[in-house]
Amino acid sequence: MKMSLSRCVLAAAIAGLAVSSAQAETTLRMAHFWPGPSGVNQDVLQAWADTIEEESNGDLTIQMFPAGTLAKPDSIYEAAANGIADIGATAQGYTAGRFPLSQIVELPGVASTATQGACVLQTLYDDGHLDSEYEDTRPLFMFTTGPGGIHTIDTDVQTPADLEGLRIRRPTAVAGEMLENMGASPVGMPAPDIYTSMQRGVIDGLSFPWEGLKGFRVNELVSYHTEVPFYTLIFVATMNQRAYDSLTPEQQAVIDNNSGMKWAENAGAVFDRLDVEGKQEAVDAGHTIREIENPLQHPDWQEPLETGIENYLTQLEERGLSQAREVYEAALAASESCGTQEG
Repeated sequence: MKMSLSRCVLAAAIAGLAVSSAQAETTLRMAHFWPGPSGVNQDVLQAWADTIEEESNGDLTIQMFPAGTLAKPDSIYEAAANGIADIGATAQGYTAGRFPLSQIVELPGVASTATQGACVLQTLYDDGHLDSEYEDTRPLFMFTTGPGGIHTIDTDVQTPADLEGLRIRRPTAVAGEMLENMGASPVGMPAPDIYTSMQRGVIDGLSFPWEGLKGFRVNELVSYHTEVPFYTLIFVATMNQRAYDSLTPEQQAVIDNNSGMKWAENAGAVFDRLDVEGKQEAVDAGHTIREIENPLQHPDWQEPLETGIENYLTQLEERGLSQAREVYEAALAASESCGTQEG
């Protein structure tokens, strides 16, 4: 009888350990809008997910939902905030007006590479300049594209005058105002909609970094490229706070260890590499590429870009964001300290 009781106690203990272990194993759902085969999904987001699983010894698993399969591109941040997704990676500009101070990093002249842009954006967040914009989630890391240029189906854009009347897809309202200042007619749409919109003649071209041209197969449809770095698109990978709070301290430590500047810079390095690959794809296809160096000092491009910068900062001040110029100056200072080297 005693032996039987001991065995029962032992079996119950083993069962308890098994339950505890099972409870410790957690799957987190991650939503984003990049295509599954894209370099951003594979080399940034999936690489991060793999690192989380490895460092947690399998206690944390990330279930990836690319290409807007869990939430539409313009709803991903909200999905992370309300728990539809445990983690979301998206462009802040897809939610117009919600991240106005963060989008200061999108202004021309702030960053010349994705590595630099990611460092600037993460620095502003780490220094507390952007806290109020992310109170409803737990940001993991922030990153940016390299500078975006103008790409058209059949128009050789050499000056802003060449954009007159062209319907150009803009990624955000900030970039859209710049395009409008140049004479284009900006059209808003998420990146996954660009390919079919160009096929159907809805737009004549787009503003995009080189990375996006390859990742979303746009090089198949355009023939002219104007390298006029007039904006940088910003991103955030962020986590539902309740999902984070439900993790064990050990699991939280793994997440914390893979948050912040380390992964911001990792992402920036990937985007810089993909920019090189995207441009080379256009070169190999025999496309026409125009390079506008230092557009903020260029006689044709300076005025519309400087006007765009001033208008944006003034709009933020009119919204009651009196710190807008302080954040802009902090972004320029971070740009200097982050350097211009590619990762």
